[in-house]
Amino acid sequence: MQRARAPERQGDIGRLPRRRALLAGAGATAGLLLLGCRGEPVDVRDQAAIAAGGGRGYAGPRVELAFWTGFTGGDRPPMERLLERFNREHDTIAVRMSVTRWGDFYQKLPAAVDSGNGPDVAVMHADQLATAAAHRTVLPLDEVAEALGLRAVHFTRTLWESGVFRGRRYGIPLDVHPLGLYVNRAVLAGAGLDDAALPRARRDYLAALEQLKARGVQGAWVSPGLFTGGLMFQSLLWQHGGALFSEDGARATFDGEAGVEALSFMIELIRRGYSPRDVGQDADSIAFMNNRNAFLWNGIWMINTFKAIPGLRWGVLPVPVLGDRPAVWANAHHLVIPRQTRAGQRRLPAAVVFLDWLSRHSLEWAEAGMVPARREARESAAFQRMTEQATVESQLPHVHFPPAIAGIDAVRASTLDLAVNEAVLLRAAPREALRRAAREADALLASNLRKFGRAS
Repeated sequence: MQRARAPERQGDIGRLPRRRALLAGAGATAGLLLLGCRGEPVDVRDQAAIAAGGGRGYAGPRVELAFWTGFTGGDRPPMERLLERFNREHDTIAVRMSVTRWGDFYQKLPAAVDSGNGPDVAVMHADQLATAAAHRTVLPLDEVAEALGLRAVHFTRTLWESGVFRGRRYGIPLDVHPLGLYVNRAVLAGAGLDDAALPRARRDYLAALEQLKARGVQGAWVSPGLFTGGLMFQSLLWQHGGALFSEDGARATFDGEAGVEALSFMIELIRRGYSPRDVGQDADSIAFMNNRNAFLWNGIWMINTFKAIPGLRWGVLPVPVLGDRPAVWANAHHLVIPRQTRAGQRRLPAAVVFLDWLSRHSLEWAEAGMVPARREARESAAFQRMTEQATVESQLPHVHFPPAIAGIDAVRASTLDLAVNEAVLLRAAPREALRRAAREADALLASNLRKFGRAS
């Protein structure tokens, strides 16, 4: 978040961040030795070693680095402020940020890299790293991480490992963005519910929804879209002990009993009248902002959106444990270094200096409504004063990232997301929808295995 990918955010109460299924870029190349711009031979292993030299700093001539992100909304100003500070502090390195909507970003980046016109540093979501690595769009960063002295202890084990594909590191975590449970305190108060009724478990959740229903309020709108119904489903799947796909990326597993139970619970919320039928895109969030919805499963990226609405009485909690274990969907932004032409290799050490600086300043990045990746930032008093972010951060021991399987985002979008949509719209039973989607996913996964090989 993935998007989680954090969405574009707007303060307009009638317009909300729209999260699209992101397709990985095309243009796979087969080997480590590649042809860059004008046919120059480029070895990504050599480039990784050159980049690692940035761990000792940069003493070369003045360079300008191209930095690509998808921060088009409320997350753009905090990043711009960071870049202004970096540029003031560095005489020989200037960073220029180019911003593209995430859906376009993942198509544009591999094509630009293959043509020799890619950026020096970029931001990429954890669920896109495997595909980018398989396409050789980004460099392995094991040597860079070692040169910078970065290890799992500086982040969390799960977050650190989200940057790994087939045993090699391709991303340095910048933040993590999980789901949270947003609560509309005005709606709850109107039904006679106070903070003591805030749900932490299944029984609390259903009891509150029943009391809201008795007052004529549908208190938990279930969306048929990936944002937010699909992410709710994934969280519930993991809470029931399930998994999206097998570890080797060979088959779908979301259609097991855990998946059926998770999706059936969502359907039950609709059938009991706790949610309207046919909830439109973003309608759950719009209803929340207009005091018509009490509980909203959405990402941490909504914090700044809700803060900007005058008079909105709201809070955020960890998502309730509706299965037999705590679990919540999350995504993360990673810093990556794209493959360069031979001429661009001279900028690699400077790119690592910038990457390292940005990683060490992730506390300031938290102002964008994110949880900073670095442990020292999360444990700081300054971060703990960011009440909402700190509340969502408490879920870090229980976050689950999409699996590191090349091409998996496109498989999920064209199979599982459609099954959740169909079931939530009451057009198919959960088991039927999931089984059909799993068969289709298995065929796509088999094709991916022929292109990319097994995930592990």
